[in-house]
Amino acid sequence: MKFILGKKLGMTQMFNAADKKVIPVTLVEAGPCWATQIRSLDKDGYLAAQIGFEEVKKINKPKTGHLKNLKNLRYLREFRLTAETEMKKGDEISAALFEEGDKVKVAAVSKGKGFAGVVKRHGFAGGPASHGNKDRLRAPGSIGCGFPERVWKGRRMAGLMGNERTSVRGLKIVKVDAENNILAIKGAVPGKIGALVEIVSVK
Repeated sequence: MKFILGKKLGMTQMFNAADKKVIPVTLVEAGPCWATQIRSLDKDGYLAAQIGFEEVKKINKPKTGHLKNLKNLRYLREFRLTAETEMKKGDEISAALFEEGDKVKVAAVSKGKGFAGVVKRHGFAGGPASHGNKDRLRAPGSIGCGFPERVWKGRRMAGLMGNERTSVRGLKIVKVDAENNILAIKGAVPGKIGALVEIVSVK
């Protein structure tokens, strides 16, 4: 079980000399992170580790008490552990934990796109552009019949798009720069540049 917090740096490309292909990659500044709390079966009823990322000068009072005798960390996130995983409070986690070829699941808050219509937000085809139609090309169309005389919960309509937690599974780590704590992950990762990214290994 491997996990780490990081910051999205942006996208670039790498050249694979073996098969002469260009690989699009996302660079993530992964760690260093520190274990700030360990959940146990006896006390909490489940196994998990809370880790912190990005050292800062000042934090609020509740977090100061929680991180007593540890570094001032901006982000705290919890990851489930397996019974075999040995970790204690204060342990450091770096990008060196991962290896090239590891498959990971990456989660972050996606870019906010503002208010969007049904064509952009849900991929609706829209109405026909000819034969008597006017200003109906990108309209949602009917939203239901007489019954139940209300809008069903979950109906796909126009609204705020993006700015929600999104995860992408099965991405591959192409390169690990342990010295600078940078991971090059094949493909696109959700979130804007500078967004907090959660990386967890998957089988």
